[in-house]
Formats: sequence, C-alpha cells, structure tokens
Amino acid sequence: MEAYLLEWVNLLLRWAHVIVGIAWIGASFYFIWLDNHLESSRDPALAGELWAIHGGGFYRVEKFSLAPRELPRVLHWFKWEAYWTWITGFALLAVMYYANAELYLIDAQVMALSTPAAIGIGVGSLIVSLVVYEALCRSPLGRNDALLSLILLIILALTAWGLTKVFSGRGAFIHYGAILGTLMATNVAYVIIPGQRRMVEAMSQGREPDARDALVGKQRSVHNTYFTLPVVFTMIAGHHAMSFGHRWAWLVLVGMTVAGALVRVWFVMRHKGSAPLWVLFAGIAFVAGTAFLIRPIEEKAEGPVTFEEVKRVIDARCVSCHADKPSFQGIAEAPKGAKLDSPERIRAQALLIHQQTVASRAMPPGNLSGMTDEERSLLDRWYRGGATVK
Repeated sequence: MEAYLLEWVNLLLRWAHVIVGIAWIGASFYFIWLDNHLESSRDPALAGELWAIHGGGFYRVEKFSLAPRELPRVLHWFKWEAYWTWITGFALLAVMYYANAELYLIDAQVMALSTPAAIGIGVGSLIVSLVVYEALCRSPLGRNDALLSLILLIILALTAWGLTKVFSGRGAFIHYGAILGTLMATNVAYVIIPGQRRMVEAMSQGREPDARDALVGKQRSVHNTYFTLPVVFTMIAGHHAMSFGHRWAWLVLVGMTVAGALVRVWFVMRHKGSAPLWVLFAGIAFVAGTAFLIRPIEEKAEGPVTFEEVKRVIDARCVSCHADKPSFQGIAEAPKGAKLDSPERIRAQALLIHQQTVASRAMPPGNLSGMTDEERSLLDRWYRGGATVK
C-alpha cells in the first residue's frame, strides 16, 4: 500500500509541476514575444505599444520606457508561476530521486555512495551552482552578455561532466535540469521581483525608479528564456535511456543545451523580424550531432543463444521489478508497464530489452541486480539472432 500511495504522490506532483510549468513558460515566452513586437509610439514616455486580437477581442498593450507617471490602482505581478514550478519540481525530485536514491540516483558502477551522501551532493550542487551563477552575474562580467554566456556554457559543461561522474545517468540529467530550474526561479525571486518592488516603492514615494533594476531584470528574464528548452529536455530525457544511459551522456547534455538555446535565439530574432536561418540550422545541427554521437554501434554476433539462457538472465536480473506483482521494495507496478514474467511478454518487449540493457546499459537501474557484461552480451546476441522464444 505504501508503494501505491507513493505512486499517487509522484503522479499528482508531476501533474502539478507540468501545469504550473506551462503557466510559467507561457508567460515568459509571451513577454519576450511582446517585447520584440512593440512598435514605436508618439508618446515619449512609452518604449512601444502593440495591438493584438485574441479570443474574439482586441487588445492594446503599452510598455513604458521606465515607469508610468502614476501607479495604477491594480498592478498584476507574475511570480507565483515560477515559485510553484520550483516548489513542485523540488518536491518531485525528493519523492522520486531522494526517497528512492538507490534505485534512481545512485549507480555503484559510477560511484559508490550512501543515500545521505548522494542527497547531500544533489542538494549541494543546486546551492553551489546558484552561488557561482550569482557571483558571475553580479561581477563586471555581468555587463558583457556575450562573454558571460560563454563562461556560463563552459561551467555548465563542467557541471554536466561532474554530475555524470557521481550519479546514475538519470540522476545526473535531472540534477542538471534542476540546477537550471533553480537559477531560473531564483532569478525571479531574488532579482526580478525585488527590482520591480523597488521600482514601485520609488514611484509611491515620488522618486524616479532606478533604471538599473529594469536592465538587470530584463537580463535575467532573457537568461530564463534561453534556459527553458534545455530544462524541458532534461525533464523528458529521463524517459529515453538512449540519452542518459550512454557513456557520453554529459556531452548529450551540452549538445542539447546549445541546441535548445540556439533554437530559442532564432525564435527571439524572428520576433524582431530578422532571423538568419543559419542560427536555426546550427541548433538542428547540434541535435543531429548529438544523435550521431550516441548512435548504437553494430557488433558482430558471436553465436546462437537459446531462450532458456535468456530467460534465466531476465528472471534473475529483471523480473523483480518487471512483473504483474513486483517483489522489489518500493515498486508497486512494473515500470512503464513492461512485464517480463512470461515468454510471450519477453518476446513482445525484445526491442525494449535490447535498448535498455545493451544499447544504453540503463537497466537495471544502478545495476542493482548485478547484470554482468557477459549477460548483456548474451541478450544482445539473442536479439540480433531474431529474439526467438523456441
């Protein structure tokens, strides 16, 4: 019953995380689009204005160069979408990866960690990354966007490499995404919103708002929009072992981070009316290069394998989780519905077995059941020989 209840907690948290994440990303993308579509106005106090039609109505949006002459009675803030996205995301991280660290976070073949040590490193990576990011943004480098972006990319690459040397592939991917998500949420909570509060306070006291708050807020908003696609990739990549299970998994993170940022750059430039195709093609090229890097390498089969041999391996290494009634503690239902407790089911899941145990080596998670290289080779030869059950 406990495992069943945890599954529901996991599902509801994931649902909530996706809902609030859509709200945050949607608002972020909309305001970036809005900024890049503003047209000049006759009013010198305005940075621009925009007419739009949606949902059967016309809208007129105005953006002030710094602030209006007086504060409106009602002022809408955009913050809770970001806060709840991080809160639900961290809760999901704790429920899935920290409460089941031995299953999803720790891989003894990568580094033998205790559960407290793994959790400590995971949380510590979020804190250290935030400190480094803030120090860079608040330093003189923060005034040079191009140089700052290059240094951030190098640091992210080193972070990706380091995470894959400590955690399982899946654990490394989710913590890389959690780091970016934490930077995004703290940009809102500790830079953008406080700056906006200072601007409102200055106006309420009859003072001119500090233009620096507006500039820094805009810079962090731009950072957030370029972090978004890489974060979303890490969220969904955990369902595709070909990415996190490869020995070059850290390069997959780097390649897809660059790809996501370039694609987002192209869309932002397109909003402004000038988007060179080479930017989009460069993003697509990074995706293609990543796919080529982790492509499966065909190896010559060494000889025939009987199904009895295959079933013995699967019974010993896989069926504790992948069965009608899993016996592995904490698993209430077979992951992804993949059940391997009969010859017919094994044959039906032959491709998945090969992808997970041979091509990516992602299963068993953390190699908890101790599958050997010889057993993986046996499964490989069985699959390449036609995956028969006779």
